[in-house]
Amino acid sequence: MSKHHLFALIFLFYCFSAHAQQPKKPTSSEIYQSIEKLSVLASVLYIAAHPDDENTKLISHFANAVKAQTAYLSLTRGDGGQNLIGTELRELLGVIRTQELLEARKIDGGNQFFTRANDFGYSKHPDETLDIWNKDDVLSDVVWAIRKFQPDIIINRFDHRTAGSTHGHHTSSAMLSLEAFDMAGDKTKFKDQLKFVDVWQPKRSFYNTSWWSYGSKEKFDAIDKTGLVTIDVGDFYPALGMSNPEIAALSRSAHKSQGFGNTGTRGSDLEYLELVKGGMPKNNAVFDGIDTSWNRIKDGNAIGILLKTVQDNYDFNNPAASVPKLVEAYQLIQKLDDSHWKTIKSEDIKNVIAACAGLYLEVAAASNIATPNSIVNLNIEAINRSLQHIKLVDITLSDGTKIEK
Repeated sequence: MSKHHLFALIFLFYCFSAHAQQPKKPTSSEIYQSIEKLSVLASVLYIAAHPDDENTKLISHFANAVKAQTAYLSLTRGDGGQNLIGTELRELLGVIRTQELLEARKIDGGNQFFTRANDFGYSKHPDETLDIWNKDDVLSDVVWAIRKFQPDIIINRFDHRTAGSTHGHHTSSAMLSLEAFDMAGDKTKFKDQLKFVDVWQPKRSFYNTSWWSYGSKEKFDAIDKTGLVTIDVGDFYPALGMSNPEIAALSRSAHKSQGFGNTGTRGSDLEYLELVKGGMPKNNAVFDGIDTSWNRIKDGNAIGILLKTVQDNYDFNNPAASVPKLVEAYQLIQKLDDSHWKTIKSEDIKNVIAACAGLYLEVAAASNIATPNSIVNLNIEAINRSLQHIKLVDITLSDGTKIEK
């Protein structure tokens, strides 16, 4: 297969849809960060009860500084909260807060998952919470999320040992997380899921502790922290001209209905993790003892070497020069037996190739109003702004309709 044909094959995967969203136009520095992420095979799952419970500083740190696959699992969609921006409550508020979470993840770089748990308002005890939620159903959802996402590390926002002393939803999210930690790797648990996913055993589970668990900052400052993993999340990203807490603040500010925005900070910013399950890592390295390179999967070594070459020879003035080697890496990824990382990295590297080539793909509807069975004219723009030979093969709309060139 020639390179010309291969380029055409790769970009056949791209789809157009009439959603009001402009294509991303990453800078050469942002493209380089994406290339760096191609070489990291690590994953972190953060678990809590509601939208806005997540620690956006940690999520952004793992997604952007560590460059790990990072996700937040919110057990509820926030139906039981208050609404500071409108009159919508219950299910309609859940829709709003769901969208707020999705927007937050676009900012901090994480993925977003949910369970079927119902946010029914404040609960005094996890027994009450788990009864109303139907524990087995929600536990099944958490196990599914772990098996599907395959996190190396799980971080709980709340303490599983606080039954009766705080919000029942919060404690329940941690309790379910710990049960699911063991069940996800057990073939006898939720066996019906194994038709679609494999069992998966995370390596470690942490509780993201902080001063509010001790009653005051003074009390927390006084404790011996040698048993805690300390992470400085005050990273500065020169390519973006922003600190990690600034990005996290923008993500946090997406929770408009709850009024949880803040302005962000700069400089050192420490977060603390208490080990709950698994072996204690050395030197504050949560991935200690876990291979996060391409060597972790069969036949991955050659891909890692090739991507290291791309990274070492990247030309910030001509990102398109990396395309041929990236295409070689894409070919090797398609031969992998590991379906999990094959799927993730295939999508990632296609996006990097498109970015390196300056490929611009956009569709705009001629009218912003349409009725069922009416005809909508679409204006399609497809431009290759590099010297690489890329051929437009066809266009596939979001409903599956294919338009031959």
